[in-house]
Amino acid sequence: MQDTAVIEGIRWKYEALGPVLDERSRRQWAATEAVELGWGGVSAVAMATGMARDTIRVGIGELVKRKVRPSESPSLRIRCEGGGRKRLTDIDPGLLSALDALVEPATRGDPESPLRWTCKSTRRLAEELTRQNHPVSPRAVAYLLRATGYSLQANRKTREGGYHPDRNAQFEFINAQVQGFQKRKQPVVSVDTKKKELVGDFRNVGREWRPQGQPEEVRVHDFQDKTLGKAIPYGVYDITNNQGWVSVGIDHDTAQFAVASILRWWRKMGADRFPRATHLMINADGGGSNGSRCRLWKVALQNLADETGLKLTVCHFPPGTSKWNKIEHRLFCHITQNWRGKPLVSRQAIVSLIAATTTTTGLTVKAALDTKTYDTGIKISDEELAKVKLAPLDFHGDWNYTIRPHKSKT
Repeated sequence: MQDTAVIEGIRWKYEALGPVLDERSRRQWAATEAVELGWGGVSAVAMATGMARDTIRVGIGELVKRKVRPSESPSLRIRCEGGGRKRLTDIDPGLLSALDALVEPATRGDPESPLRWTCKSTRRLAEELTRQNHPVSPRAVAYLLRATGYSLQANRKTREGGYHPDRNAQFEFINAQVQGFQKRKQPVVSVDTKKKELVGDFRNVGREWRPQGQPEEVRVHDFQDKTLGKAIPYGVYDITNNQGWVSVGIDHDTAQFAVASILRWWRKMGADRFPRATHLMINADGGGSNGSRCRLWKVALQNLADETGLKLTVCHFPPGTSKWNKIEHRLFCHITQNWRGKPLVSRQAIVSLIAATTTTTGLTVKAALDTKTYDTGIKISDEELAKVKLAPLDFHGDWNYTIRPHKSKT
């Protein structure tokens, strides 16, 4: 497939030259453009000019014939204006309206938009039109759809679900908190669990450079290997210093695992970076193992505060806005890019690939395997929750709160 800029260039030349060229000249000019482009040239020229592929191929044949027999005088016959095969819509005036009637119920978005699209295949549309006494081929259906403003498009993730009235206010509150912490030189981290990964010689999306014809062979089916299991990467991203820590779990994604990962970040990276820290801000999603309604998360955070002596301020993102969590587009996306096309054959391979992730903006990452097991289904009683020294903040205390250690840091 030719580049869009190339197709636009051909379209511009055709619009400039078309009015002054006769039928044969247009055909042969289009043929020279197609030959110059090489593979895919006929399709590109047809797309840019609207000329039939067969017409362009006839022109190429004429060029080849002239090259092979240069002494032979070319025919001076020019088809009369309006000659040649009639357009399908001229032969069958009801064809276009019948096609539009089939597509319109499945048309998504504004019907008046200049770019409309359909999810019905050209083969099925051609079959239905033929059944309605409008005989037409799938290729002709595709041509008519493009001419009337349709194109094939994939789904796009844009809807975030319910819109909370305080969503923007919460973003502004988090931003103000982050700036305040950074101004006081206190640590700010963004945390989340990355997508669970199967461990073994399974297909990993993406491509990498390898000798031609020698792709790495992987399993056909993605059934979990009971021996190797799965990997659960939980990340902690230091927003101020552009540094990341990832604990690769092997058991369950629980609140205890999440907090254990934050503790390991503090011991391995955070304490050295912030030797005078007394207060830690944690930005987390609204659900999952670090959700705002998770009682075990808050009890585990109390243990973290007691262990480190740090006061913890937690700010959760509003429901349905997890993609705005900085760890997603400053750490996780780069990890995914780094291991694209590489089968995650072992847990150690996953740890090594994560730790090797860097960016031109200076991102550094450390990673380690967490071999502990974490029980699921733990229930936290009201009495246990009451022991947590939790103080809701003034704005949306269910999303924003501070947990203090039972004993001050000495």
